[in-house]
Amino acid sequence: MLILGLLIFLTITSALVGVFLWLSPTRTEQRLQAITSPARESNWTETVVKVAGPLSKLSAPQGADWETSRLRLRFLNAGIRSPEAPLLFYAAKTALPLLFAGLAFLWLRTTTSQSYGITLLFYVMLFALIGVYLPNFVVWMAGRGRKREIFENFPDASDLLLVCMEAGLGLDSALTKVTEEVRRKSQALAEELHLTNLEMRAGATREKALHNLAMRTGVEEISTFSSMLTQADKFGTSIGDSLRVFSDDLRYKRQVRAEELAAKVPTKMLFPLVLFIFPSVIMVVLGPAVIQIIRMVMPMLSGEV
Repeated sequence: MLILGLLIFLTITSALVGVFLWLSPTRTEQRLQAITSPARESNWTETVVKVAGPLSKLSAPQGADWETSRLRLRFLNAGIRSPEAPLLFYAAKTALPLLFAGLAFLWLRTTTSQSYGITLLFYVMLFALIGVYLPNFVVWMAGRGRKREIFENFPDASDLLLVCMEAGLGLDSALTKVTEEVRRKSQALAEELHLTNLEMRAGATREKALHNLAMRTGVEEISTFSSMLTQADKFGTSIGDSLRVFSDDLRYKRQVRAEELAAKVPTKMLFPLVLFIFPSVIMVVLGPAVIQIIRMVMPMLSGEV
């Protein structure tokens, strides 16, 4: 019986390995897929843009300048730079309310007995309203996470910039070096610094490039950083001394923010403790005692003792 079970196990294992090797692509197929995937992705993107174009016209504001709109600034803060982003955004604001409202209507018609009335209209309008504001919420969450990542990693970049400048590098060369080093820790911050370097190499003034950096990130500390460097460049003061003071202040702000988040932890832990942990502990500790009391008291109440 042991040999029979072993043979069955080996047979099933061999069959599964053979099916896996048969279905898995070879090295040549993987290379061909890697070569052809950009073209497929481009065709897919073009198809989505063609479908989203007519839908976006229904909710896009008329006469709005995309280059100076607040929505473009929110997209830049979220790291979205695709030219098709506004089309997809407004197409989602058009399609999602209709989709959510239709799903809510079908769900209420099939699950509740009240197929008509104010309740049905209220839920349909509520889900449609959620669909309208869902794209805004997604963009806001993406921008919030990106701003937090940049804020948490910018003090290290500022310290590294100070070290590079004290070592004898100029500001442009120091920014390039910081971009290369900070890429290992924060891709978003490295991308923004790289764009700033490209702007200065393309002929933009340092003041304009730093101002664009502050606008793209939306972080208050980077806005202060750009203003500080601009003033130091205008008045001829030492950029190293300014960076040293700025780095100390930035590290202090990060420490204060970390302490603030740590102080909120006990309050946040109170709700799961009260709702989930304390009832479980009470059931484990008092459960056997309650069962024993019930076993002793119930016969006495029923008159059996």
